[in-house]
Amino acid sequence: MKKGLLVMLVLGIALFLAACGGGDSGNDDSGSSDSNGSEKTQENSGDSSEASGNSLDIAATNWKFDQDEYTVSAGEPVDISLTSKEGNHGLAIDKFDVNIKGEGKASFTPEEPGEYTMYCSVPCGKGHSDMKSTLVVE
Repeated sequence: MKKGLLVMLVLGIALFLAACGGGDSGNDDSGSSDSNGSEKTQENSGDSSEASGNSLDIAATNWKFDQDEYTVSAGEPVDISLTSKEGNHGLAIDKFDVNIKGEGKASFTPEEPGEYTMYCSVPCGKGHSDMKSTLVVE
């Protein structure tokens, strides 16, 4: 009886870790546009964590992005590259119809200045609901 319970516990832990583990499940939609007229593309790849101009290289770990805030310019194309350094994560920005699942890229053009919530779109464990950042469009 104790042996069976131990086996069940080990399997449960393994399943939990597999859900949070790294893996490639990128989204490769391309050339579509959202209801706001913002162009967007998404493809698989990316691997650093710097931001320069309207190009954002974002690194995700359990359970946060590498910055609390990212700033881009309105009216100019934005290229986002997401890399999961720890666990399996995604990145979504509802206003711009961006949803990268796993490591990948997306492009869109924000027309209006404002602050927009970026969040993890792949259930990644206990801190998933707190995995948010802000995109500031100036």
